[in-house]
Amino acid sequence: QVQLVESGGGLVQAGGSLRLSCAVSGGTFATYTMGWFRQAPGKEREFVAAIRWNTGSTHSADSVRGRFTISRDNAKNTVYLQMNSLNSDDTAVYYCAGDRSFILHTTAPAYDYWGQGTQVTVSS
Repeated sequence: QVQLVESGGGLVQAGGSLRLSCAVSGGTFATYTMGWFRQAPGKEREFVAAIRWNTGSTHSADSVRGRFTISRDNAKNTVYLQMNSLNSDDTAVYYCAGDRSFILHTTAPAYDYWGQGTQVTVSS
């Protein structure tokens, strides 16, 4: 059973930083693509960033490019999202997701596995 467990969310002031972690277990992840999504109240789930586990290739949404960085630690089976220069628009529940493909998908339905989410709140 594949499990994704996020951590690292919290309350931060505008301009601050947070690092989210997603611990992955229960599967072989060498061929996976991992993604981060977020969902603010009343809004649809939004793509943030994705990474191919085997090559480290990444893709990020325009809204976070230059501020957020996705990375992975193969030895720890963990994916990270480093978030800098946070603003109030970044307030949302952040979800980690896994997909059994080599494609850096940007849509939520493409992903097979999901974590429970972690809340990020940016105060202005």
